[in-house]
Amino acid sequence: MEWNYYDTMITVSGDCPVERGMVPPEKKNGRSKPGIEYDLVYNQPYEYTQEELLFQTYVRHKEIPESELAERGDEIRERFFSKPMPCLRASMLPKKYGWGLHFNAEGKVALIPRESEEYDRLTAGGEDELRILAAMRNNREKKA
Repeated sequence: MEWNYYDTMITVSGDCPVERGMVPPEKKNGRSKPGIEYDLVYNQPYEYTQEELLFQTYVRHKEIPESELAERGDEIRERFFSKPMPCLRASMLPKKYGWGLHFNAEGKVALIPRESEEYDRLTAGGEDELRILAAMRNNREKKA
């Protein structure tokens, strides 16, 4: 199964509470998923596809040892992707922490801070091949 984004910009959620991209805080009892996603993508832009990022975040969040990955990596990956899961439009990075997610033609992702000229350029619609998708909102609007 493959489900990655290509030539796509996931914009910051319409109800994102921050005006600037910020580093997600860690939890008291360990690393947060948004913190792990941030570290992976910020430190290695255009290195991971959505699939790779989701799996690597899972591995780090669950603290799966390298030895176990070497021995059972395919099985762990298959089990991980066998369950339904949200895509990166539901990530806290664009929903809560002010980061746009830009996927290039190879499907690799980079963080784009919402206050940057790059974010404005990418979201202006001038890139012919670039698909613009909004991150999911934090709160569903109530229907009247």
